[in-house]
Amino acid sequence: MNLKELFNFQTDLSGVDIPVVLNNPFSTYVPHIAQIAAKEFQNFIAKDVVHWNYDFEIQKGKMFGVLVVQTKHGVYQYLGAISGMYPENANRESFVPSVFDVSADDYFINSGMTELTEIGNEIKKTTDVELIRSLREKRRLKSIKLQQQLFENYQFVNLSNIEMDLIDIFKNATNSLPPSAAGECAAPKLIQFAIKHNLKPIALTEFWWGKPNKQKTKEHLAYYPACKDKCRPILEFLLEDRTLYDTREK
Repeated sequence: MNLKELFNFQTDLSGVDIPVVLNNPFSTYVPHIAQIAAKEFQNFIAKDVVHWNYDFEIQKGKMFGVLVVQTKHGVYQYLGAISGMYPENANRESFVPSVFDVSADDYFINSGMTELTEIGNEIKKTTDVELIRSLREKRRLKSIKLQQQLFENYQFVNLSNIEMDLIDIFKNATNSLPPSAAGECAAPKLIQFAIKHNLKPIALTEFWWGKPNKQKTKEHLAYYPACKDKCRPILEFLLEDRTLYDTREK
């Protein structure tokens, strides 16, 4: 399979235990083959990051993820993704892309963000208290509408080829709206890409790269399970409510 996002293993996998089912994304357990893929992907990041317009030692670190997959020909390869937006000059062709298409609805997200910025600039230049209050309300309503439209344009397709947007996924799971940035974490990007390209998910892990977060709960190169507030409803929809991974790993 000639997908540019697929990485070939540089490590000899003979003798490496290959999982039968995907590891539980919400467990701290990391299969050996996922650790191998993560180390290789980290080597790729270390070489590529010198071209990025982003300093991971000064600016906030980011979560990355790898997913070991099996092709229809039985070959084991892996995919890599970053949580959130890609830094400028990143080698995007080698990363699994966002589920959201920025060109959707004639680039509505770009024009919407521009409008919010313009309203913000108006507020800064205004001294009239009532006008400021009115502009702030206008910005608030515009922001809510834009966020709703954004969630509706995150379209996920699960193993049974059922399509659902973020609004419906979270409504079915928790009867609430998705949290901000839902759908941009590494794990949902990786699983969705695998499903769409008929790749069997084998092993998944995520790791932190760069400066620790303010709470010191994320350390450079340490492995972490998928987040439950943003990712669980999406992953359980994609994987059809735990049917594809080992539920014994809590």
